[in-house]
Amino acid sequence: MNLNKIRSIRGKKILFLQGPMGAFFAQLERRFSAAGAQTFRIGFNVGDYFFSAKQAYTPYRGTVAAWPEFIVRYLEEKQIEMIFIFGDCRYYQSTAIYAAKNSGIEVFVFEEGYIRPDYITLERYGVNNYSHLPRDPEFYRALETKEVRPPQNTEGSGFKLGYSVVVYYLLGNLFSWRYPHYEHHRSFDASKEFYLGLRNVVRKFKYQQQERGIIDMVKGSWHKKYFFVPLQTHNDFQILQHSLYRSVETFITDVLRSFGEHADEKHMLVFKHHPVDRGRKDYTDFIMAEAKSVGVETRVKVLHDVHLPTLLKNARGTVTINSTVGLSSLYHKTPTLTMGNAIYDVEELTHPASALNVFWSEQSPVDSALYQKFRQYLIENTQINGSFYGKLFLDEAEYS
Repeated sequence: MNLNKIRSIRGKKILFLQGPMGAFFAQLERRFSAAGAQTFRIGFNVGDYFFSAKQAYTPYRGTVAAWPEFIVRYLEEKQIEMIFIFGDCRYYQSTAIYAAKNSGIEVFVFEEGYIRPDYITLERYGVNNYSHLPRDPEFYRALETKEVRPPQNTEGSGFKLGYSVVVYYLLGNLFSWRYPHYEHHRSFDASKEFYLGLRNVVRKFKYQQQERGIIDMVKGSWHKKYFFVPLQTHNDFQILQHSLYRSVETFITDVLRSFGEHADEKHMLVFKHHPVDRGRKDYTDFIMAEAKSVGVETRVKVLHDVHLPTLLKNARGTVTINSTVGLSSLYHKTPTLTMGNAIYDVEELTHPASALNVFWSEQSPVDSALYQKFRQYLIENTQINGSFYGKLFLDEAEYS
């Protein structure tokens, strides 16, 4: 993909807001500058400054309430023509998107890859449910089938990710007095995050020991006898803003009650925690208490670190709110039902939330031809072969 089919950036004035923790945006700043663009950067804490390219950097030290007026004035004064941001639901980013749209400024939003690994997402104006991707199945059926070239290995580095997170939080906390009004979209307490990180490591080791042998059962006695429920992070914006749910617990309760009332007694329900929540949340007790209340506790399993593709391939069906795991489920030809707004929630491709009670007994097979065309369009128009913490494969000739 050629940076989401961006027109030439030569001579353009481009603003970078807060990016993923780390040097990814600084790398883009330097590349765009080398290609003839004039780049600017606004930072909200010392972590942003440390990982910036240090050119045309502006620290925002004002209050949250003053941000809308500031960004409107900044865009006008600098004559900004393009904005690149990471995520579109955080306050600073969403406010900047609104201001840019009103001024006719192009906005490009980065996010984790819809398809993983080796891809990151980039779309105009918004991602996930703010995406402009068509939802009409006939749009995709009409496309010419093309062969999608496999992505190159981006060699994403867990060490680079860990380093970036630690440095970002540490600097942001140590020098918080320099940005006294900054409000992070999540917890910004470095000591708390360090503790949660340690607990994450301990739990990972613990779960690996506890779940030995599970993968053989998944491929053996459990094969096609369970429905799979991948849990999303507890503070996922895709839940809070792109679904009717306001908590993971409410979703769990709805699924369990429906399963208890409508699923065949020979089938199981398998929940899997999100790895990002490993050090933060453990829903096991809640899930089992709810399962007991509807009389299905012997048919419910709760997992943490079992191989995801294997769980998807061997399931009868997948139930999710709007996780990108749903796309992986379709890839493995596993019927998928979405309980929230998702980019892949295309009629004839997924089952709608209204079909949940029926889904336990009737799962329409995945339309492989429709999925392949959807995936092809998704990669061509929204995915970049790259990693925020690994290699980024760009052809400068495509955007310079």
